[in-house]
Amino acid sequence: MLAPVPRRHALLRIAAALALPAVLGACSLGSPSGPGARRIAYGEHPSQFGELTLPAGTPRGVAVVVHGGFWRQARGLELGRPLAADLADAGLAAWNVEYRRVGGDGGWPATFEDVATAVDLLAGPVQEAAGGRLPLDRVVAVGHSAGGHLGTWLAARPGLPEGAPGAGPAVRLRGVVSQAGVLDLVDAEQRGVGSGAASDLLGGGPDELPDRYALASPIARLPLGVPVVCVHGTADANVPIRQSERFVAAAGDAAELVTLPGADHFAVIDPDTEAWRACRDGVERLLA
Repeated sequence: MLAPVPRRHALLRIAAALALPAVLGACSLGSPSGPGARRIAYGEHPSQFGELTLPAGTPRGVAVVVHGGFWRQARGLELGRPLAADLADAGLAAWNVEYRRVGGDGGWPATFEDVATAVDLLAGPVQEAAGGRLPLDRVVAVGHSAGGHLGTWLAARPGLPEGAPGAGPAVRLRGVVSQAGVLDLVDAEQRGVGSGAASDLLGGGPDELPDRYALASPIARLPLGVPVVCVHGTADANVPIRQSERFVAAAGDAAELVTLPGADHFAVIDPDTEAWRACRDGVERLLA
């Protein structure tokens, strides 16, 4: 249990300053991007790219940063840039991924296919951009909100049935830090989390599309085979802490809940907060 975390808005100001226009096209390796980052495309759609930020020395691990925003077009990877910079300062390679979102050609299965492809790119062009220095046996995901869902789903890819979106990963995760993640899509839809965000993502509700929910919801993919650290504020009004509590209860010893008394939904993505430091400590434990 950590001390109460005050509400912070610095990150939102940073995100606004760094925001990329939605019309930006996918660029080639090495095109300008976030400060100190290299932009690498993994498809032709404007949202199919990531930003690689490398540490000063040899990376001791890789953090895949997955931004939130309820899978909708309004938010982008600019939210992950401050986290990627902080992780690189801590000696990790940070791969901050963008993906097609609802309202921008995303949803089922495009959003899932994109994040899976972006992670698998670590074994190809991203590794090449890093000079072959990425330790691909030490890859963890750090995802916020909808990104917590996607990051945890990425860890579940080895257990997906053949032919399902994301099955047969080229790169497997060592673990996940879920930052206020939406980890039970059925419960989220039934309780109105994100005002129907889960049904927007999957194209309908759990009664209409149970097979999609079974493939897409992290709690339905247990056991994942890797540990998950769920970091969640008690004052989160966007994604209730119930989401993390339910996942950890179902996962048992394979998951850990780090409760942040008084923290809201955005404290975990502000590098100046104790909430973010709890997330970074979770990454360190996964890499230990």
